[in-house]
Amino acid sequence: MTQIDRYVLILFIRTVCVCFLSLAGIFIVFHAFTAMDDLIAQSKAGEPLPLVLGRFYGPYLLLLFDMTGTIITLMAFLFTAGWLRRTGELTATLSAGISHGRILRPMVIASLAIVSVQLMNREWVIPRFRDSLTMKAKNLSGDVEQAVMPTYDQSSGILIEGDKLRTLGRVITRPNFRLYSEYAGFGDVLLAREAIWWDPQAMAEWRDDQGLPDAELAESGPAETASAQLASLHAAVSDTEGRRTSWTDLAGRSGMPESTGYLLRGVRRPEDLRDVPSVGLESREDLVILTPADQPWLQPTECFVVTSIHPNMLQTQDTATRLASVMELAGRVRNPSVHTSKALRTTTHERIVRAPLDFALILLVLPMVVNRRGRKLFVLIGSAVGLIIGFFALKTIASTLGGSTSLVTPGIAAWIPLLIIGPLAYSRLRHVQTV
Repeated sequence: MTQIDRYVLILFIRTVCVCFLSLAGIFIVFHAFTAMDDLIAQSKAGEPLPLVLGRFYGPYLLLLFDMTGTIITLMAFLFTAGWLRRTGELTATLSAGISHGRILRPMVIASLAIVSVQLMNREWVIPRFRDSLTMKAKNLSGDVEQAVMPTYDQSSGILIEGDKLRTLGRVITRPNFRLYSEYAGFGDVLLAREAIWWDPQAMAEWRDDQGLPDAELAESGPAETASAQLASLHAAVSDTEGRRTSWTDLAGRSGMPESTGYLLRGVRRPEDLRDVPSVGLESREDLVILTPADQPWLQPTECFVVTSIHPNMLQTQDTATRLASVMELAGRVRNPSVHTSKALRTTTHERIVRAPLDFALILLVLPMVVNRRGRKLFVLIGSAVGLIIGFFALKTIASTLGGSTSLVTPGIAAWIPLLIIGPLAYSRLRHVQTV
């Protein structure tokens, strides 16, 4: 890397950082006007105010970077080129026989790096803070309750409903599971005090992170050792800021099934589960509803419903879909238990092509950066804004075609913008190499 490359790269990255920090500062200042009282109340509980602000606004800044990173990078292209032209440095470099493409190469590579960071942030970081992004400031230290969206499990014939969903604990309060398939002894509904989501793979990963033994291993050792291990396990669960408080009992319980589902506690209907054996369906080899009649690990007022309907699918807010990773979206599309809409299929394909599409949008601005007509900077910014509006209009039209009509398939609809913009962006990149 030459000295001019380092100079252009540092100038470009500094412009990107200034633009993003300015936008983030405006967002925090305006939002803090409505949430500062709640944040101060949270700090009085023991945490210093800067730490509370970091916990609350940190995930939002990650989301803001995902939403605006491409546009900020595009604008930074124009600002950096405008500054080089204003100071005469661009003219002096061009007079030495160096093309625009060679001068802009550090910014193109840096833009590709920013799009890549956005991709990693979107797929691996933001999904971990999905629950925090649904919180209000007053709920920062507790769980969030929201309404439950009724969801039908096609593989078991059970409609999952409930009063409220606690997103952090993965708990449905007062669940109402309507049975549309024939389950002997259960009637047409399951009513309980709460339903706790159980995922054996997630529990195993959590145990590994905490350095805790399996419940079976803990109970197989000496009584003193087992009780001490289970006590430490319960303490560790309570120390996870409420994120897994519903797992306090489940983490130390042996005999839990290897399939996902909901543990219903305080079952009111049917009344006596000890007289009702576990049942399944003829279309499935495994049992669907497990009862204490033949499952000794269940309490007299508990039953377990096997299902793949994750609590995220029960959220009425669109954050469960908007903030999910591509792998999670693809898992929902492949899940045979739930109906997959065209809109969800379109969203999945859009997420796959978003990174190359964002980079193509940045390359579209290269002719404006070259600016052979000598237009003013504000005219170029106006042209860039028009380009961005046209870009999002094309994406919206394609998304509507795939999600709401039968004219094209969801996959083709999501790829239409890239098929149109991709070749055009590549031709513009090749063009600036020779001017």
